[in-house]
Amino acid sequence: MKLIPVILCGGSGSRLWPMSRKLLPKQFLSLVTEHSMLQDTVLRLRGLARAEAPVLIANQEHRFLVGEQLAAIEVRPKALIVEPVGRNTAPAIAAAALQVASDTPEAVLLVLPSDHLIGDVPAFHRAVASAAALAVKGHLVTFGITPTEPATGYGYIQEGKPIEGRKGTFRIRRFVEKPSLAKAKAFLAKGGFVWNSGMFAFTARRYLEELMRFRPDILTAAKSAVDGAARDLDFVRLEAKAFAACPPDSVDYAVMERTDRGAVVRAKMRWSDVGSWSALWEVGSKDKAKNVTRGDVWLHDAKGCYVRADGRHVSVLGAENLIVIETDDAVLVASRDRAQDVKEVVAKFDRSGRNEHVSHSRVYRPWGYYETVDVGERYQVKRIMVKPGHQLSLQRHQKRAEHWVVVSGRARVTRGEDLLVLYENQSTFIPLGTKHRLENTGEEPLFLIEVQSGNYLGEDDIERFEDRYGR
Repeated sequence: MKLIPVILCGGSGSRLWPMSRKLLPKQFLSLVTEHSMLQDTVLRLRGLARAEAPVLIANQEHRFLVGEQLAAIEVRPKALIVEPVGRNTAPAIAAAALQVASDTPEAVLLVLPSDHLIGDVPAFHRAVASAAALAVKGHLVTFGITPTEPATGYGYIQEGKPIEGRKGTFRIRRFVEKPSLAKAKAFLAKGGFVWNSGMFAFTARRYLEELMRFRPDILTAAKSAVDGAARDLDFVRLEAKAFAACPPDSVDYAVMERTDRGAVVRAKMRWSDVGSWSALWEVGSKDKAKNVTRGDVWLHDAKGCYVRADGRHVSVLGAENLIVIETDDAVLVASRDRAQDVKEVVAKFDRSGRNEHVSHSRVYRPWGYYETVDVGERYQVKRIMVKPGHQLSLQRHQKRAEHWVVVSGRARVTRGEDLLVLYENQSTFIPLGTKHRLENTGEEPLFLIEVQSGNYLGEDDIERFEDRYGR
């Protein structure tokens, strides 16, 4: 039996604003350990019996983040599939299943979100072993988490008849949407209900067969997208038009709630989907007053608070049950019992055309990153870092000119027909409409200050002519 993890890297994590943002959502952040949540998801696969290299599915904006974070933990994926647009989990898993089924249709797919926390890894491995054994026999298996409280933020699964010969495994009687508190309490009192974790195991062949039974439209579109896919660097790019035409649906609605082959493995592995700041408070290491802190934080007479300082010092005095999150461009202060409502703040930003929910002041690119230092009328100042051996695209701007000052490192600059090499304290000017490129030809990171001037300074004023990253 081959076991191939399929890791879903989508999701916006809007309830974890201001740390989680559209261009850097929670799965790529270090929220619990020194690794990102994606890295922790991959690392907990080590030691899992029969597990092969994972298949990962990410959107275009995050593909380089995924690649870099895997390289940082020395993991090379079996495939890194790039979605041109998000179409929910059923089409994403279909693309992975089709990719795997081309050579190993009987392989068991272990489908995992990239942004979940599992505290008991040995218990996770035991649950996977049980699920894989059922999947080989034709079941479509989900992982049910033993409830520890009447939570209203999770969907529930009601267990049916036990599966003979497999302790802790059951046929699925029904799925239940996120319940009211009264219903959740009733579920726990009655017994036989588990939280729906959103993790699955089934063979590639069986999933595709069931998808054909219930949603042939999804399968047809996904197959066209895979058949027309192009390889680009380490990525498998799904054909954009075909995948965009794919109806969006979750694997729960498309298959799991309809199939008669569904099974659930009951697991107790200290699981959390880390869906809010209150969830991070629950799993965090607490002091005697039940506070959880991270960063440069000072508390006095505070109780039950979660306080995170990302760049500056934060002091909290005489507060109870508060969430305080500091970043370099935003601060969130909220009651802990209102943590789920942070998404409303993000929605308001979106409606008003602001961008605090889109990106941090530091924006990562495949060549490095840039930070916005200052913005004013007709000018913008950025600090740019280019990794050794990397380069920006050959490009030009129609609405702005740029001044570059090298702070440290060695820069090779293409400016029209000129080729310049600049060192520390040297500078150049890029006139409006001039083709240009910036390269780091040294062995150390290149840092420079960029001053933009013009009547429009948006990132969409870029016309690319050559780009090694396929943008």
